[in-house]
This record gives sequence, structure tokens and C-alpha cells, in this order.
Amino acid sequence: MGDSRERRRFQRIPFDAATQLCQHGQCWPVALIDLSLKGLLIERPAAWPVDLTQPFEARVQLGADVLVRMQVELRHEEAGRLGFACTSMDIDSISHLHRLVELNLADETEMQRELGELIED
Repeated sequence: MGDSRERRRFQRIPFDAATQLCQHGQCWPVALIDLSLKGLLIERPAAWPVDLTQPFEARVQLGADVLVRMQVELRHEEAGRLGFACTSMDIDSISHLHRLVELNLADETEMQRELGELIED
């Protein structure tokens, strides 16, 4: 098996934005470390009464009226960080997140490859 960089098909964008994880009608603020077209990485909150085996909705506030919403599942936990993979996202959220990634990737070829990967998943 290759290293984690080899397995990762989506560029992570370090980003600081108000972020919440919601489950069963409750939402908790979390510290966002980075996000990509396919998920996000957060700091694990100290006291957090959730079921990590169940899906969540992540809400990332990119601007005053720009909200990215994605359905996510926990994929890994290490060193106080939780990595979530996106299982679905609405078209507006995809558009906003695409623009954020596009602004942070200098390589248009890489952006097109990531979009292709997203569509194939």
C-alpha cells in the first residue's frame, strides 16, 4: 500500500471558517483544519456526546451568505483529529467549494483531475 499522499486524490486546503457538525438535530461547533472536494479534517472536541459510527452533516460558513453543507462519515481518527469523507453534497455547496479549491490550486490541470475524480466517485 502506498503512502497517504499517494492514496489522497483530493488536495486539502487549510482553511479557517466557522464550522459545525450536526447529528440527529443537534449541532456542535468544531475547529476546521482543512477541507477538500471530498471531505474535511477537524480537531476532536474534548467533550462531544455523539455517535461516531453514524453519519453527520458538516456546515462550513465560507462567507456571510455562503454555506457549504455536506453529508459526511468518519473515516479516521488520529492525534486528536477527525477525518470525515463526504458522502453527498448539494449543487450550491459543490459550486462554492469548487471555487474555494480553484482559488487555492495554482494548477488548472489538477483542478480538472479532482473534478473528474469527484464525478466518478
